[in-house]
Amino acid sequence: MSFFENTRKPAGFGGRIMVSMMNLGHGAMAGWGLRFLMVPTNAAVLDCGCGGGANIKKLLKKCSGGSVKGIDYSPVSVEKSRKVNRRAIEAGRCVVLQASVMKLPFEASQFDLVTAFETVYFWPDLSCSFQEVYRVLKPGGTFFICNESSGDTSKDDKWTEIINGMTIYKDVQLQAAMEQVGFHHVQIHKNQKGWLCVTAQK
Repeated sequence: MSFFENTRKPAGFGGRIMVSMMNLGHGAMAGWGLRFLMVPTNAAVLDCGCGGGANIKKLLKKCSGGSVKGIDYSPVSVEKSRKVNRRAIEAGRCVVLQASVMKLPFEASQFDLVTAFETVYFWPDLSCSFQEVYRVLKPGGTFFICNESSGDTSKDDKWTEIINGMTIYKDVQLQAAMEQVGFHHVQIHKNQKGWLCVTAQK
């Protein structure tokens, strides 16, 4: 497995390096995307594909009276996320589980917000995964996607060539997949760097 395969599912020593790199490297993009999101202070939030846990930490600050759960299918990512958010976990405000977005381990209508930073590229079945997100969101809840690659520039192609199983979706593809499972009020934001943020309501 090449080092860059660890972006898809971090494993072993290379995976531990990768999740630390992602925590640092994706900070600016995540901060940009979160500007388009209003998070109630008492929100119940789920971060899907939580990686190294840096965005869980950001979300915990935004919902200071709420809670954030994280899921990732990589044991390395779960370990790192738990370490980064240890205090919040001990305080009962955070839980990080090893799980797949294809089968979320939660009852229906639990969350005010579900986030996905730099991860939908690797979801094996977009429609099934979006249906699961829709299921666990409360009515009126928000689904938030933030990607560094929008598919609008040729430079994005190199990543799909390097990383097996990676698909870079354009805004119209994500919007169509969201609306197909019932989401509405889809809003799309882009910047000159090629970053993409999509929000939708249940």
